[in-house]
Amino acid sequence: MRTDAIIDLRHARTSLLDIAYFDHGRPDDFPVVLLHGWPDDALTWERVSAPLTEAGFRVIVPYLRGFGPTRFLSAETRRSGQLAALGQDLVEFVHALRLEHFALVGHDWGARAAAIATTELQATGCVTHLVMLSVGYGTNDPDQKLPLRQIQNYWYHWYMSLPRGLDLVRDDRKAFTRYIWDIWAPSCKLTPEEFDATAASFDNPDWFEIVINSYRHRWGYAAGDPRYEALEKRLNPAPRVQVPTLVLHGADDPCNHPMTSEGKEPFFTKRYGRKLLPGVGHFPQREAASAVAGELVSFLRANEPKIGVRGT
Repeated sequence: MRTDAIIDLRHARTSLLDIAYFDHGRPDDFPVVLLHGWPDDALTWERVSAPLTEAGFRVIVPYLRGFGPTRFLSAETRRSGQLAALGQDLVEFVHALRLEHFALVGHDWGARAAAIATTELQATGCVTHLVMLSVGYGTNDPDQKLPLRQIQNYWYHWYMSLPRGLDLVRDDRKAFTRYIWDIWAPSCKLTPEEFDATAASFDNPDWFEIVINSYRHRWGYAAGDPRYEALEKRLNPAPRVQVPTLVLHGADDPCNHPMTSEGKEPFFTKRYGRKLLPGVGHFPQREAASAVAGELVSFLRANEPKIGVRGT
């Protein structure tokens, strides 16, 4: 006997976190875990979640460390925002939910976390699909060569390494992130109501420290948490991905230029696809939710037609 759709915020405990998450759909439908990015939160997937559940998927949407109601269990835990930490959080999260097989879909920070978790778990066969939005794989190396256009786009990374950038993120975070939203969705101005609902997540007591550490660590300006040292070594050079993968990238993305996701085919051993979404900036799931949901359903069912189809 099936239960009604689960709509309430839930919590899962990992070794370090109490992770808040939404669980939409029926418990015995195929799970798809959706990861948000920065500056964003779990609400970014609202208009994508409904079509997925209607197509027969269980949709699980957690808040990353430092966002919304997610909390650290101990005041002593280092507030690291390094990408390896986000990936390990995801590994522990799916274990806490006792998911046997599932797809991982991430945007921005969430795409990087999903890719890391996939490479960590792929030997077990539990990850069936990986979808990355607005991020190209293999772009986490601080020594990577960057085209001048992308150096310009990353201004905010390096501004946060200056004292005045630190002050801005700490003291005027909502004005700063609203500006980011405006310039990253140039063809689709996101509403004040959408922003206000999501910006409440930036009041998390650890948000500021996680954000600053994440971008500083990414370029070698902050030390990593020693607990992730072994994982960091496994991630450099970037390991090959052995599950079917799809990249969706806004053709007008002014944050990660579409050139940053080009030519990644050698990293993938299974079916790999990349699609540019015309007229879309950095937030495809917000700017073109219907198109993104359609791409997800098609991709998830292409390799396994039974996925997302309820039994009788």
